[in-house]
Amino acid sequence: MLDPRNHKLAKILVNYSIKVKKGEKILITATSKAGFPLVQEIFKQLLEKGATPYVQLQDERLNYLYFQHSTPELIKKESEPALFFAKWADKFITIVADYNSKELANVDPVKQTLKSIATKRIRDTMFVKKWVLTYYPTSGMAYASSMALHELEDFYFESCVKNWDAEKKKMLNMKKILDKSKKVQIIGNKTDLTMDFSQRQFAICAGEYNMPDGEIFGAPLENSTTGRVYFDFPSIYQGKEVQGVDLYFEKGKVVKWDARSNKEFLTKMLLTDPGAKRLGEFGIGTNFSITQFMYNTLFDEKMGGTIHLALGTAFKDKVDGRGENDSAIHWDLVKDLRIKGSKLLVDQKVILKDGKILV
Repeated sequence: MLDPRNHKLAKILVNYSIKVKKGEKILITATSKAGFPLVQEIFKQLLEKGATPYVQLQDERLNYLYFQHSTPELIKKESEPALFFAKWADKFITIVADYNSKELANVDPVKQTLKSIATKRIRDTMFVKKWVLTYYPTSGMAYASSMALHELEDFYFESCVKNWDAEKKKMLNMKKILDKSKKVQIIGNKTDLTMDFSQRQFAICAGEYNMPDGEIFGAPLENSTTGRVYFDFPSIYQGKEVQGVDLYFEKGKVVKWDARSNKEFLTKMLLTDPGAKRLGEFGIGTNFSITQFMYNTLFDEKMGGTIHLALGTAFKDKVDGRGENDSAIHWDLVKDLRIKGSKLLVDQKVILKDGKILV
């Protein structure tokens, strides 16, 4: 028997997140069979609405084989089928259901960066349309987050199945304050960082692109970020875990960096292209159903009482939250502001202190 919560979540993804209409073409992508319970519900509901669904069921192990056996010349080539589907579909639903988040940990990061560059036009084609992405519970995710699978499933659905219109209304006051802001300052463990958001607007994220969701984000002026930021939480990017990322900014650019582990990988990512050393995003987590670190950025960056910064490209397809920085990478790094003495200031007014939102 299918978990009835899949039906409720599918209804949110189809009707609220991407607002499917009759006659639209929808590409559903699942990265493993583990996501099939949700795929089934989405597929059924799309047909009932008169939409045309197409399902891509993948296997994460093929990604490993691809990188192990492909030449750099092949990796650099743009995928014609992927570009076709990016153009064919009107809207996209992606279900990441990976058994092993570190499947690509031993793959050369240079190859992964080449692949990221090669798929940029495909991503850009998709991202100007409506899309939503979710991570679905698997035994691998449960292991990484130190939970039993049934505990993770409860955690997941509680984080996702919400009245997202109501959540959006809760965030409006903070957005109004941030939209009028100039200087934003982050103070915390080994951190004192300032950014300028003059004439930049912020975006509310309430279930329309990510699931679970719950954040407010904007893009700082590209040359404004100054100071130091230390990330208390580890981060997994391209299958590599990096701990203790420590960044120093001058005039918007990372000029010095360190990490407790995998500094070499951090260095390679920062040297990807000129935009990789600049910030494309600053975000505030507002989902207080997410209470623990998951080793999964989609969850972790939404955790209530945290902030995150993204190295690399900025979102350019939204009026709110839009920036100008361009890069082949977009690496979200999460900082815990629930630690005593931490605070977030907007034009010298404290709006978040010790993990509690004050506005």
